[in-house]
Amino acid sequence: MNPYILSILLFGLGLGTMTTFASSHWLLAWMGLEINTLAIIPLMAQHHHPRAVEAATKYFLAQAAAAAMLLFASTTNAWLTGQWDIQQMTHPFPITMITLALALKVGLAPLHAWLPEVLQGLDLTTGLILSTWQKLAPFSLLLQMQTSNSTMLILLGLASTLVGGWGGLDQTQLRKILAYSSIAHLGWMILVMQFSPSLSLLALMTYFIMTFSAFLVFKLNKATNINSLASSWAKMPVITSLTPLILLSLGGLPPLTGFLPKWLILQELTKQALPLTATLAALTALLSLYFYLRLCYAMTLTMSPNNLVGTAPWRLPSFQLTLPLATTTTMTILLLPLAPAAMTLMTI
Repeated sequence: MNPYILSILLFGLGLGTMTTFASSHWLLAWMGLEINTLAIIPLMAQHHHPRAVEAATKYFLAQAAAAAMLLFASTTNAWLTGQWDIQQMTHPFPITMITLALALKVGLAPLHAWLPEVLQGLDLTTGLILSTWQKLAPFSLLLQMQTSNSTMLILLGLASTLVGGWGGLDQTQLRKILAYSSIAHLGWMILVMQFSPSLSLLALMTYFIMTFSAFLVFKLNKATNINSLASSWAKMPVITSLTPLILLSLGGLPPLTGFLPKWLILQELTKQALPLTATLAALTALLSLYFYLRLCYAMTLTMSPNNLVGTAPWRLPSFQLTLPLATTTTMTILLLPLAPAAMTLMTI
């Protein structure tokens, strides 16, 4: 892609998200979301592959439906209450509609069906943008809304953790596995959002760091399915030995970074007298952990056929930047000791 066009599209992505961040009026927030959607569609379809064009079309239809629903709900709210302000939502009907519209935007279950299909049709770089940056604007709107219906958010969160774990069990494509991982992590954030917004933000930041390192590892490997991970020992032995730690961190095992948000969210749910919800969330995390362990097994305990085709790639130099990978991998594995500092920040 032409670098000037690429820079304009990336600027559009940033502008859309920042517009939504800065807005207190529903119309401005909707405009920011639309700019964001229109900026990423050319990035999705840049390879002119049928799968990429199909993914871009599916993404456009899902996002357009969510944006129309959001605009309708905010207009209804203005009609019923005379308020366009994001933080002055009082009527339950527009609140419910906007929550569902934003759930469709980020891909929460049961409105998640577009996300695995879209991510599967994209290259890993655009998939990384879709899994991280594109979640920020809708998430900021969910945080700003004073949701009166806590049961709906808990049901959305539990459904997402369950679908995110269950859906990834029989997948062999890495991008679909990462999509279901994204759905499960978003479920954890939504579960605790109304009780502790700062904890929800902490979970989002740790998810971004872990997903960033997972996508970069797969991009460095040029891997798109589980079988292609088996040849990574010959190409990058050091990164291959660290990748299981990244995947187990995504699964939420101690003493890795991914354990921190899960631990604090379970603690917060127990404090809010929701032990059954906490138990169900912890059990659904086991489903996700299973498919991360499958990836670990494929990378570390299986060997690819030792023929010329299999051994050739390690002879070729890699021109990819390794500093972002090194930084995010270190953070993915070693941030758990900062738990006391994180807890202090959340109580301020």
